[in-house]
Amino acid sequence: MKRMKKNAILFLLLMGMMGGAFAQAPYKHSIGGTVGSLNAFSYKTFLMNHLALQVDLGYKYTLGATRYGNLNVSSFEVNPNLMYEGHFTKGLYGFIGGGVSLGYSWMWGAYDLYWGPVNYHYRYDYGKFGANGILGLEYKFSIPLTLQFDFRPGYGMLFDDNVDFDYFDWGVNIGVRYTFR
Repeated sequence: MKRMKKNAILFLLLMGMMGGAFAQAPYKHSIGGTVGSLNAFSYKTFLMNHLALQVDLGYKYTLGATRYGNLNVSSFEVNPNLMYEGHFTKGLYGFIGGGVSLGYSWMWGAYDLYWGPVNYHYRYDYGKFGANGILGLEYKFSIPLTLQFDFRPGYGMLFDDNVDFDYFDWGVNIGVRYTFR
């Protein structure tokens, strides 16, 4: 009898903790754009009630901190992120997750990767691969519209036939998307 009581209490505690996990997602799909470090078209869908996939495609500018110094890095990339999204108050949601970035990048400045500071400007073209986290807030209005603010710290790697190098890749963005089911 004592064991059954413990199991019943444990079951009720687990069900109470999971109650929020079965809450309804605020919408099914959304499409729009982001501006900030990443200027992109954005699509977001909920795969499950709290699990969302957001894919951004566009232009990104980063002042990258590398072992060579600060370099200007621009890229055209796709950035898919898988996120856990939870409800705070009416209309306000928080999310955390991670993803990757793939694309084509170019750097420019007055620093030569092989010889150090120089008196001319250069441009190098690279492929890009990166991994990032994503942390932010999203507000769902009573009309079919969301406003999102996010921070994406990450690690980027640029490569070509001769050179590979890495840098701290980060971004701060604001997104607006139209929602639909």
